[in-house]
Amino acid sequence: MSLPLARRMDGVTSSPVRDLLALTTRPGVISFAGGVPAPELFDVDGLRAAFDRALADGPAQRALQYSPTEGNPRLRELLAERLSGRGLPTTVDDLLITTGSQQGLQLLSTALLDPGATVLVEEPVYLSALQCFRLAEARIVPVPGDEEGIDPVALDEIAARERPSLLYLVPTFSNPSGRTVGPERRRALAEVIARHGFWLVEDDPYHELRYRGEREEPLSARPELAGRTIYLGTFSKVISPGMRLGWFRAPGELLRRVTILKQATDLHTSTVDQAAAAEYLAAADLDAHVRRLCATYRVRRDAMMAELPAITPPGTTWTDPDGGMFVWVTLPGGADTDRLLPEALRHDVAFVPGSAFQVGEPDRSALRLSFASHGPETIAEGLRRLGKVLDSGRRVIT
Repeated sequence: MSLPLARRMDGVTSSPVRDLLALTTRPGVISFAGGVPAPELFDVDGLRAAFDRALADGPAQRALQYSPTEGNPRLRELLAERLSGRGLPTTVDDLLITTGSQQGLQLLSTALLDPGATVLVEEPVYLSALQCFRLAEARIVPVPGDEEGIDPVALDEIAARERPSLLYLVPTFSNPSGRTVGPERRRALAEVIARHGFWLVEDDPYHELRYRGEREEPLSARPELAGRTIYLGTFSKVISPGMRLGWFRAPGELLRRVTILKQATDLHTSTVDQAAAAEYLAAADLDAHVRRLCATYRVRRDAMMAELPAITPPGTTWTDPDGGMFVWVTLPGGADTDRLLPEALRHDVAFVPGSAFQVGEPDRSALRLSFASHGPETIAEGLRRLGKVLDSGRRVIT
């Protein structure tokens, strides 16, 4: 006999990407499923030196001790300088260090959402955000978009009808679509949000991974949105996901409330990882490291763009991202990528079906591919395998 769980667990399912990782670790599988940074690009020597400095005789006891919930002051100072350089003026007092940006999503969901509160999301949407909002028992309403991202006219209409608590958005190199909201649309979105008076939650994990075009200022920097934005970020994509370091930028009163919630969750994020990150930011040339990342990922994106026309059926469309890690592919003819995935795994290639990222009636013809983890030759081989699946599966996708 199973014992009962809290009602809030109803409808909260495991992440398909996490589940796929277990299936794709077997030898020979080429996985385009996870948005996983390329491990060969980690600055292992620089991080080893940073941990050595964090554990040097003088500060060693501090680095291994309990620390303030708000986070390492030096790390927050360095981070504030970096965010201000993006065009988002930030002070130490605006920031809380979190255990990855995912914890920031969980904390804001607890702080802002009562059961039944309405959350607006772009569709398709980052699936782990859906997990957090569902755990908070929120009502999730998708807002349609196009190749430029979320549609401000649709947002205006839906906000007037639904009276949302917040809008969750990844406006720069979105996960999963790879799309970026341009300057004029950012202005229009800011006007809609300000007019209706709900929170903007801007998740910006890929901001520095730009391969083409001019860098956008965060949407949170728009003057119309002053005092109404929560800005989430992470070091996972440019330093190391294993360090589990993110940040939460918010107005003072909300930040104080969220800090209390974090105290109840984990007291504080790893002291030694924060100390090492502060040492790394202070000593390493992170901008040069990011340029190396972008140079490598640009080649990998281009390799995927070059192969897609040859391996997909006529009528297939896909995004062409200016940065980030993802390409969103839509197949023609009534395709069902949930049904195609098992066949792909039998061919030793993996992707994430698009239905995992959708709130309403899913478009099962879509899938997400990540180009970050593999070099051009492996990408080409993986896509050739996927092409065989699409060819042999015409009876499945028509």
